[in-house]
Amino acid sequence: MRRWGIRHVSMSDVATQAGVSRGSVYRYFSDRDALVQAVLERVAEAHVAEAEPAVRRRRSLAGKVAEAAVFIRHLADDERRLGLREHPGEPALATLQLAASPAMFARWVDFWIPFLDAARAEGEVRADLDVRQASEWIMRILISLVTVPSTTVDLDDPAQLRRFIESYLVRGFRN
Repeated sequence: MRRWGIRHVSMSDVATQAGVSRGSVYRYFSDRDALVQAVLERVAEAHVAEAEPAVRRRRSLAGKVAEAAVFIRHLADDERRLGLREHPGEPALATLQLAASPAMFARWVDFWIPFLDAARAEGEVRADLDVRQASEWIMRILISLVTVPSTTVDLDDPAQLRRFIESYLVRGFRN
């Protein structure tokens, strides 16, 4: 993927790089899209596991979401390793492709539910908050921070990004 990008990598490319036949690659992946999706999901799962301790350290829900946003915006090392930075538009494409996977998006939504439950128990958010819907809303906001440029905030500045998230996130969950 580093060499050809997620749009152009082929099963033959993977087989050649791995030193196996194309048939061997097809034994594990039904097609190119399945292979790309599997690689992206593996990397995304590693990111979730890596981000969780930093997110847990924050005391407030807004702080936790802000920490996740900063983490997501600074995945440059993995993006470089996969070659996403060398191919214009691919970091956003990878994010959108993952978000379009019902299983992956559900995993991301599930990640936030315990944090929202804790925030509800602490009175940080209203008692009747639908935590599944709120969790989905958080994920949609985080995805937009990767895929949509900002006209008012430097999304690559951790301090600005944290202030931006913390200024707006929990207000809608309170009343």
